[in-house]
Amino acid sequence: MPKSIHAKTSISVESHALADDGVFLNSPHPALIYRGVFSPTEADLANAFEALFAAHGWPPAWRAGLYTMHHYHSSAHEVLGIFSGWVEARVGGPRGPVVTLRAGDAVLFPAGVAHKNEGESPDFRAVGAYPRGMRVDMRYGREADRPTDARRLAALPAPTPDPVFGSERDPLTAAPPRA
Repeated sequence: MPKSIHAKTSISVESHALADDGVFLNSPHPALIYRGVFSPTEADLANAFEALFAAHGWPPAWRAGLYTMHHYHSSAHEVLGIFSGWVEARVGGPRGPVVTLRAGDAVLFPAGVAHKNEGESPDFRAVGAYPRGMRVDMRYGREADRPTDARRLAALPAPTPDPVFGSERDPLTAAPPRA
């Protein structure tokens, strides 16, 4: 296995439970912030994130920034690996928390969780990936879409395997996954 797909062993994980706020459905699964997946001084963070995600069944789909409008995906979970700079990301809709993500961090947005760029460094860039077999859509919290999106979200499986830890451990407890 190439060295670039080995995440640090001292990754801390933050969990953000986000309820339906009347505009954005959000998800029963928490958004997860993985702090320090890789050192920001890693030689090629973009390739390191792409290899890590792909090794856990989340093939990389793009390299870009984060949209400056609230949006979510009703058909796919999404993981971002920050490979340059920093971004202030609001999660869960207009009243949701703002989290600062820096080079070396990753974030998992379960399907339905709204997210938005509230500010960034000039060099901010991320790798985006989705679980193998899921096709991503773009949703903006339109009232007319809620019934369809609610059905779609209810039918989706949980975001597994974990894009950072794979099947090796539960990201919230650091324990091996339950059988």
